[in-house]
Amino acid sequence: MTVTDGLPPGLVERVQHRLAEDRLEPSPQALARAVRAEGGRVVSDQELVRWLQLLEGEFVGAGPLAPLLEEADVTDIVVNGCQDVRVDRGNGWEPTGLSFPDDESVQRLARRLATAAGRRLDDAHPFVDARLVDGTRLHAVLPALSVGGTCLSLRVLRPATHDLDALAGRGALPGITETVLRRLVAARVAFLVSGGTGCGKTTLLAALLALVDPGERIVTVEDAEELRPPHPHLIRLVARPANVEGAGGIELRELVRQALRMRPDRIVIGEVRGAEVIDLLGALNTGHDGGAGTVHANRVAEVPARIEALAAIGGMPRDAVHAQLIGAFRVVVHLTRDAGGRRVSEIGIVRRQDDGRVVCLPAVVGGRAVEPGHTMLEAVLTDGASGARAC
Repeated sequence: MTVTDGLPPGLVERVQHRLAEDRLEPSPQALARAVRAEGGRVVSDQELVRWLQLLEGEFVGAGPLAPLLEEADVTDIVVNGCQDVRVDRGNGWEPTGLSFPDDESVQRLARRLATAAGRRLDDAHPFVDARLVDGTRLHAVLPALSVGGTCLSLRVLRPATHDLDALAGRGALPGITETVLRRLVAARVAFLVSGGTGCGKTTLLAALLALVDPGERIVTVEDAEELRPPHPHLIRLVARPANVEGAGGIELRELVRQALRMRPDRIVIGEVRGAEVIDLLGALNTGHDGGAGTVHANRVAEVPARIEALAAIGGMPRDAVHAQLIGAFRVVVHLTRDAGGRRVSEIGIVRRQDDGRVVCLPAVVGGRAVEPGHTMLEAVLTDGASGARAC
C-alpha cells in the first residue's frame, strides 16, 4: 500500500507545483482550488473530499505517518527508503506494509518536518536532528549520505503512563529490584540509569521521579523533551538548537548552570552525553542530593569509564573525574532489552579503590542480591545521601 493510493497519477506533484507557483500555504481552500485546476477533468464533490483527505496527509503534519503516530503503543517509526516503513511497539521492529511512491515523496516529508522544526534539510545540510512541536524527535538523512534512499526516524513522546507498579507488573523489576528502587528514591541517593538505545531508560527514570516527595522541587535538563514525571513541583529546561544561520543555540551545559540557580532539591539530566557531566558532578558534590540522569552503557561496570570519557570532552583530568564521581553518583540502575522485553537486569554500587579509581560493583543481578556489592548498597540506602557522600 502506497501513501498516494486512490489519487490520480502525478496529482501530488502537480498540486505541489501549483502551490509553489502561486506561493500558497497548503490550506484546505488552497488545496481544493489546486485539485480542481490540476485534476485533469471535472471533479465531483465526493471525489474532491476524498482526494483532499489523501492530499492533506501529503502536505500537512506528519503526512502518511500520522496514523502511526496516533497509535498509543508505537514508540518509534523509521522509514528506510520509499519501500520500507517500520514501527516499534516495544517488542522490536515490525513492518507496516506502508510504502511511498518514490524517494522524492520521502524527501518532501522529511524536509517539511525539518522546516516545521525550524531546521534546514537540503544538499548542503543532508541530515537533521530536531524536535517537532508535539515533542516528537526527528532525525533524517538524505541520499547524499544514505545509500538506498532517504532515511527518516521519529521517536514519539508519550505521556508518562508507566509508574513503578506498572513496570513491576510487566516483569521489568524482578525479585528485590522494586524494593531497592523505592528505597533508593526515599533515601535521596543520587543515581544513574544506564542501558542501550530503546531499553526504557527515560521511562524508568520518570517512574522513579514520580516517587519523589511532593514537597521537593525537581529541575530537569534535557536535550529533547522526554521526561514528564507526574510530580507537582517539576521545572523542565530543554536545550535549544541553533537556527539555520547557526545562531541562538543553548547547550545542556549552560542549562545545568541555570538549573543550579533555581534552588532545586533534585537536579536531573535526561541524558548525560557530553561535557555537561562536569557541571553535574560539581553540583552533586555541593549539597544537591538525590540527583539523577541516564547514560548509554552496556553494563554497570562500564559506567565509570563512560563518565570519564564524557568529562574528557570538557577537559577534566581523569583523577579529578574519579575524585568527583564517588561523591556524585553512588548507584547505577542498568536496563536491558531482549526478546522478553525491557527489564532492570542489574543494580550496581559505585566504590572507590585503594588507588583512587572508581569502579561499579554489581549489587543486585536479575533481582537477586550479589555480594559484596549488596552489603555496600544496603549501607548506602540505610545511611541515605549523607552517608553516601561519606563513603
